[in-house]
Amino acid sequence: MSVNATGSLSGKVVTVLGGTGFVGCHLAQELLSRGARLRLVSRDPNKAWRIRPLGNLGQMQSIALDITRTQDLARVFAGSDAVVNLMGAFSGNLDALQGRGLARIATAAHEAGVHSFVQISAIGADAEADVAYARTKGEGEAAVLSGFPGATILRPSILFGDDDNFVMMFGRLIAMAPALPVFGPTARIQPLFVDDAAEAIANAIDNDAARGKIYEVAGPEVLTMLELNERIAAAQCRKRAFIELPDAVSGAIASVPFSPISRDQWALLKAGNVANASKPGIAELGVEPRPLSLFLDRWMVRFRKAGRFNESNAMPAPGPKF
Repeated sequence: MSVNATGSLSGKVVTVLGGTGFVGCHLAQELLSRGARLRLVSRDPNKAWRIRPLGNLGQMQSIALDITRTQDLARVFAGSDAVVNLMGAFSGNLDALQGRGLARIATAAHEAGVHSFVQISAIGADAEADVAYARTKGEGEAAVLSGFPGATILRPSILFGDDDNFVMMFGRLIAMAPALPVFGPTARIQPLFVDDAAEAIANAIDNDAARGKIYEVAGPEVLTMLELNERIAAAQCRKRAFIELPDAVSGAIASVPFSPISRDQWALLKAGNVANASKPGIAELGVEPRPLSLFLDRWMVRFRKAGRFNESNAMPAPGPKF
C-alpha cells in the first residue's frame, strides 16, 4: 500500500524547483493526480508546455526564477506547504545550483513556514568525492539539512522512461550502427522507472516519518552496461556487435575534447550506480519499483526494422489448453 493514497495532497501547494525537465513532467502528473496545487519554478517557464494540459483550471502556475536572487525566494515560497528541489546539472556553477548554495534556498523555505522540503540528490553523492558532480551533490545535502533540518533527501539511481535521454539514447544508437563501443561494460547500474521515482517523491512530501532521513531509491534489478545494451538490441530484434572498451581506453577517450563522455561522467560510470543497502530505500517510501524488462519490448518497437510490423511481433501460435 502506498504511504500516501491518491488525493492525500488535495489542495496543498507544492512548489517544485527545476520542475520543467524530464523528472518534473512525471512528478507533476503524480502530484496533480493527488489534487495538489502545483507551482513550477524554472528559468524558462515556457518549457512547462507539456505539463500545462495535465492540471485543472487554476491548479498549476509557472514562475520564472533565478535562484541566485535570494530576495525572490520569499515570494516564491509564500503559501507553499511543500517544496521539492529537482535542480541539478553536470556543468556550470555546480556550487550554486546543487551544492553549498542550497543553504539559502532551504533557509528561505523554512522561514516561509513550508512544512516539508524534499531534496533530490543522487546515488554516489559524497562531499569528499573527487568528482565535482558527486561532491556538490553531497555538499548540497548538508546545505539543505542545515537550512531546513527536517528535510527529506532522496538519492535516485539512473532514471528511465519512454521520454528519457538514457535508454532511448542507446536505443537510437543501436538502431543505427551494426557495432558499438561500450564504456564501462562491467559497470553496475540499478535503473529506476521515472514514474516510480515520482511516486516516491510524492509519498515523501507528506510523510512525517521521512523527515531528516536520506533514502537511496533504485529499481529492482542490477545490470551491467553491457547487459543493458544487449537487452536493448534484443528488444529491437537486432543483432549487434558490442565492443567492450577497457578502462584505460575509456579514460583516454573521456579526456579528449568533444568526447561522447566527459571525465566526470566516466568516473561516475566506473564507480557504478547501485543503492546502498544500509540506507532506507524505495520500499520504505511505499513504492514497489517496476523493472526495465516490463517496458523495454514495447518501447523498442519504434526502433525495429519494420516497426510494429516486424515479423518477430507476430502473435505466437496458441499452445495446448489445460
